[in-house]
Formats: sequence, structure tokens, C-alpha cells
Amino acid sequence: MLVNLTRGWYYLTMKLSVVVPVFNEEAGIEHFHDEMLMPVVKNLEVKSVEVIYVNDGSRDRTLEKLQRMAKKDERVKVVSFVRNFGKEVALAAGIEAASGDAVLTIDADGQQPPEIIPEFVEKWEAGAKVVTGVRKHFQKHGLVAKLGSKLFYFLMKRMGTETVPGSTDFRLIDKVVKEEYCRLTERNRITRGLIDWMGFPQEYVYYVYGNRHAGKANYKFWKLAKLAIDSFISLSIRPLLFLGWMGMIITFLSGVLGVFVIVQQLIMGDPLGLNWTGPTMLAIFITFLVGMVLISQAVVALYISHIYAETQGRPLYILDREGSRGI
Repeated sequence: MLVNLTRGWYYLTMKLSVVVPVFNEEAGIEHFHDEMLMPVVKNLEVKSVEVIYVNDGSRDRTLEKLQRMAKKDERVKVVSFVRNFGKEVALAAGIEAASGDAVLTIDADGQQPPEIIPEFVEKWEAGAKVVTGVRKHFQKHGLVAKLGSKLFYFLMKRMGTETVPGSTDFRLIDKVVKEEYCRLTERNRITRGLIDWMGFPQEYVYYVYGNRHAGKANYKFWKLAKLAIDSFISLSIRPLLFLGWMGMIITFLSGVLGVFVIVQQLIMGDPLGLNWTGPTMLAIFITFLVGMVLISQAVVALYISHIYAETQGRPLYILDREGSRGI
């Protein structure tokens, strides 16, 4: 894109792809498209826009409505699954199908406000490779959801993945990021985690989480819990290391206690009068064995983690193509 710096006029040559995963959204998909998304899209300062709806195996009339929208507007494309594969897979399919110079992903329930899309585009035009939408607060969530969210981001940070609390899949990625993302081959994928893992510099757009304009939320508690567990497993081996350290601590403490009991009770004749009984000694011995089992499991798990990492097929590195020279 060429920019006239004196007056700020843009010579528009860029194409933007908007990817929208949908599942059972017949009640509100037309409202989202006609009243929320397209009025914003048509005023964007880009050459052209394509909107890719990914139908994730909807069991209602969502697909029928999407096809009708695509028939009326050539900018609308529809990718449809034969069954429900989940939002992460839908995002992957939409990003792969996108042909724009940048790809923006957004939910169709209206909770991620389309009116702030120009802010994403502005930051992209200014040079950002990744622009991430971040929720300002969580007042619309219950206590359990708030505590769960805080715990999730705390653990993610401890596992070595820097993720801004409140960051969402409402984000824009440059074509360079999209190409690198499409090289990743793991099946249990967490899109936001993988984009963060790639390490491209990010800019952020903060917004207030809106109300769902129609239908019911498809992400229940157990789905969110599974998403968190998949994030931990796919992005870090530190849970395995934690078990190993726990095993070593248990083994060390029980071993020291066992030696103390043997010396104090059997060799010195119990001068302290502690009167260690047989069941107590047995409990100490069992605790020692539990620590050894945890250590053994951690060692085996580390070997399995290396196998898992090899089968993921992730690239060894990601080049900074703009910063590199002579290659």
C-alpha cells in the first residue's frame, strides 16, 4: 500500500479477508451480516474485502442462510463442514481459505463488536503483523468464570507462554503470519496460542465484551475446560516437569524421614521416645515409593513428549522476512 504522508490519503491496493466461524446461528446470522458487519466492512480503507463464513456442521438453517447471502453478494464465501469439528478447526479452515493480504477472525454472535474493525486495520496498515483484540473486563461473567480465567492466564505465564489476559480470537494477522500458521500441522490446535507461539510482534485493541444478539452460547464450561487443558498440553511440557519435581521432593523428604526413623528407632533405641509404629514406617516407605513412581512417570512422559513434538511437524524456526537480508 502506498501512502501520501502529506495528506494521509491511501492508494488502496490491499485485500482484507474476514473469517467468521458459525455453528447453529440461524437466529442471528443475517442480522450480524447485514446490520453489524457489512456496514463496517464497506467503509474500510482497503481495496477489497472478502467475508468467509465457515459453517461448522450446523444442525439448523444456518447453512441455507449463508448460501443465500453468498448468492446475493459475491464478496461472501461459504466453507461448510459435513459435521461439527469445533471452532478451532473452523478457524483453521477459514484462515487457509483466505486470499487477502491480511486475515481478520471474528465471532458471529455480536459479542466481539465489528465497529472496532477499523482500529485493527489501522494498526495493520501502520506495520503490525498481528493485532489482537483484548477484553477490558469480565463483569458479565460469573465468579467461577472469572477465577478460571485468572487461573488460566496465570498458569499459561508460568508455562512460558506470554499471553495477555483477556486476549481473544478476535484478531487480525498479516499474510506472512497466515502462511506460517498454515505450516503448522497439529490436530488439537489452539489458534491464539499458536499465533502467540510464533512470536510475531503484536499490537492490541481493547474492547468491551458485548451481549449475544441472538441464539445461545455454544461454549459451555466443559468445552472451555477442555480448551484450557489442550492449551497446556500442546504449548508446554512443564506439567510433566512439575510431576517430576514433585516426585523428587516427595522421594527426598520421605527418604530423609526414613533414615531418621531407622537411626532413631532401630539403631539408637528410640532415645526421643517417639515410638514409631510399624504402620507408620510402612506409610513412610509407601510415600517413598510414590515419589519414585512419579519420577519414573515423568521420565517416561518426557520421552513421549519428544515423540509428540516430532509428530506435530512444527517448523524449526520462523523467519523475519522483512528483517532478514541476502537470503
